[in-house]
Amino acid sequence: MRLPVSWLVQQLELNDDTKDLTPDQVAEAFTRIGIEVEQLTPLGPVTGPLVVGRVAEIEELTGFKKPIRFCTVEIGDPLITDPLDDHPDPVDPHAPATTQVICGATNFVEGDLVVVALPGAVLPGGFAITSRKTYGRISNGMICSLSELGLGDDHSGILVLPSGEAAPGDDAVELLGLTDTVIEVAPTPDMGYCFSVRGLARELACALDLRVIDPAAVEVPPAEGESVPVTIEDPDGCSRFALRRISGIDPTAPTPWFIRGRLALAGIRSISLAVDVTNYVMLETGQPMHAFDTTKVSGAFTVRRARPGEKLVTLDDVTRTLDPDDIVVCDETGPISLAGVMGGASTEISPESTDILLEAAIWDPASIARAVRRHKLPSEASKRFERSVDPALPPSALERAARLLREYGEGRVQPGRTDVGNPTMPEPVVMAMDLPDRVAGIRYARGVTVTRLQQIGCTVDVGADADGTPTVTAYPPSWRADLLQPADLVEEVLRLQGYDTIPTELPSAPPGRGLTPAQRRKRAVGRALAEHGYVEVLPFPFIDPAVFDAFGLPADDSRRRTLSVLNPLEADRHALATTLLPGLLDTLTRNVSRGARDVALFHIGQVVLPRHQSAPMPDVAVTARPGDDELRMLAAALPNQPVHVAAVLAGNRTRAGWWGAGEPASWADAIQSARTVAAAAGVELTVHKSDLLPWHPGRCAELRVGGFPVGHAGELHPKVVEALGLPARTCAMELDLDALPLVESRPVPLVSPYPPVLLDVALVVPTDVPVAEVADALRAGGGDLLEDLSLFDVYTGEQVGEGKRSLAYALRFRAPDRTLTVEEATAARDTAVATATERFGAVLRA
Repeated sequence: MRLPVSWLVQQLELNDDTKDLTPDQVAEAFTRIGIEVEQLTPLGPVTGPLVVGRVAEIEELTGFKKPIRFCTVEIGDPLITDPLDDHPDPVDPHAPATTQVICGATNFVEGDLVVVALPGAVLPGGFAITSRKTYGRISNGMICSLSELGLGDDHSGILVLPSGEAAPGDDAVELLGLTDTVIEVAPTPDMGYCFSVRGLARELACALDLRVIDPAAVEVPPAEGESVPVTIEDPDGCSRFALRRISGIDPTAPTPWFIRGRLALAGIRSISLAVDVTNYVMLETGQPMHAFDTTKVSGAFTVRRARPGEKLVTLDDVTRTLDPDDIVVCDETGPISLAGVMGGASTEISPESTDILLEAAIWDPASIARAVRRHKLPSEASKRFERSVDPALPPSALERAARLLREYGEGRVQPGRTDVGNPTMPEPVVMAMDLPDRVAGIRYARGVTVTRLQQIGCTVDVGADADGTPTVTAYPPSWRADLLQPADLVEEVLRLQGYDTIPTELPSAPPGRGLTPAQRRKRAVGRALAEHGYVEVLPFPFIDPAVFDAFGLPADDSRRRTLSVLNPLEADRHALATTLLPGLLDTLTRNVSRGARDVALFHIGQVVLPRHQSAPMPDVAVTARPGDDELRMLAAALPNQPVHVAAVLAGNRTRAGWWGAGEPASWADAIQSARTVAAAAGVELTVHKSDLLPWHPGRCAELRVGGFPVGHAGELHPKVVEALGLPARTCAMELDLDALPLVESRPVPLVSPYPPVLLDVALVVPTDVPVAEVADALRAGGGDLLEDLSLFDVYTGEQVGEGKRSLAYALRFRAPDRTLTVEEATAARDTAVATATERFGAVLRA
């Protein structure tokens, strides 16, 4: 939130010690009490003559590609003459001083008050103003916009001041407050009351031990009837709704500079008096408001949830399809406002509006947050509603806005006021008097706890409990809905006393047993994959269930059974992942779109697998550790959350270079990544042919440990690749890491000192026989003497016959206790071949 420091200081009752309060002191005070200050930005600097001028005459210059105006501007005393004119005309000493300026803006007319930088002035950014000849005329200065003066980003036109607020020749630096400083703060989400001058000034007063002037402390007269009848059908979504009507507003009335200037420094563009006043009161008090054109409203108001299929054209002229979770304000014609987010175009305030309805309401923070994300419509109002707004504010904020419109827009405040709803106020909190001392480990002075709680607005009663222990009963103010328990009160006392006053003591670390076996295995798996060229990523943890349509999963596939979060970060990604592949493939696509071609990624994380029949979630107190029964109930209510490991590959697995062509990643690399995981975990995988989407049916392997399936690997289905926009032949692997048995003690491998016997064998088998199963048969037949085997050639052709293929294996035989003879190795090989022949009809190829 951005605000001028002078606006904050204006709300404080300063004393002799703080009358010269500097922006740096303000920033230090905020930091001390836990409010982060992101930036301090001094305005200007502006040096030299910067004055208010009145446009006396405008001459439109023609013959140029853009509008060019030669303006005569009255700038008061002293008299200004053209320094480039060697023979100036005589001037009337009683006439106002004037200067001539070239200007390309067209948003001002003769008689308007503008800000003029005269020759010799230096504007923000070191922009020096001089007399110069341009477009065939001499320009003695510049008529300035807000951006040129450093008062905002609006450079669409010249700054036009309201008439009557200044006179030609007045010092514009003082008038515009160009010696001020803008402070930008970032309160934590639980400090929603700090998104206003009212809240920040109160915090500043606490830090400096000063009294605060509450801008919302206005006398609210009793209502004389209703402005417009209102029915709240959804009290959970709207706890309070108030309206005030102002008629007879002058639509041409300008916004006074003190409002317009403060809005500009806060980053809000000036629109019209009515809209500017609502934005100003929002910044001042923290209560967002909305203005309706009364003449465009039909009948009574109803506040409810949207109905399926309803649509609303919002102020940005976008037709939005409403969700049944959206809260809307309706009249007899239907929805006219998306509550807390944006108003509707049908009741928009126009330049001709003279009769308006001001609305101030209290909306459910979670509902507003969901609507903002669903419709992608963040706003200053929704930012405050998401963090909760003071439920006692609406009448005061309406009265403040109504008085501003009456004073500066000549409006007539109608006697009626609508105020319906039953907002919930904070409940009292009882705390032991010495609890802050015990938490901080320091003994505070007597009365500190009561004083600090009173400073934040609490009404405090001092008493004692049944044991005679002194207690404090705090009645939180309406704007502090976050004060719910004694710990919250302790935090306030410690925060305002200063965290720097709490002694720092480093506790001794108790001896521990280190990582658990599962944690060690997880780290070992991550290191192994990284050593093999994979890059670990942390994908977005939520998924869009529509990804399972792209995967081609059948409707009854268990991976479609997901759980949704109530308040997702992205409206279209609300489901907890049942598989790691969607997040990994999304990350792969993002990397490829940014120019990466050879990508190998992995992720180790939990998936969420809902139970078919889950127990209800128990309501567990936080004041003590849950009991064993409660822990069992919690475990039964939670879904299964096993740890998975997944990897995806695209492009070349081996890069091309001077050494030769690259080797594209294939299904075999995906299977090998699973073997890498298994080796790091100390288990052995067996590979079996499988058919499971999203993998290619002919290039998918089921991975097993001890006959139990633990995952799949292979090349993705071409339709999945096309649907997700993935590179061709993308491969993937996913294993259930928790399903692998934990191997805590691994025997030291025995290394035989005796030489091996190397033999090759080529077997002709049907093409539908999996290679892995042939290898298993050879291992089984080779016995203990077969130390290793590897496939080094696959051949198909006329020599082996149609429907068959030749698989050539290199076999390594070795005995652990003697030198193996060729005869023994040959006998073991023949037994291995016989086993393959028995199982698959393999024929030894000559």
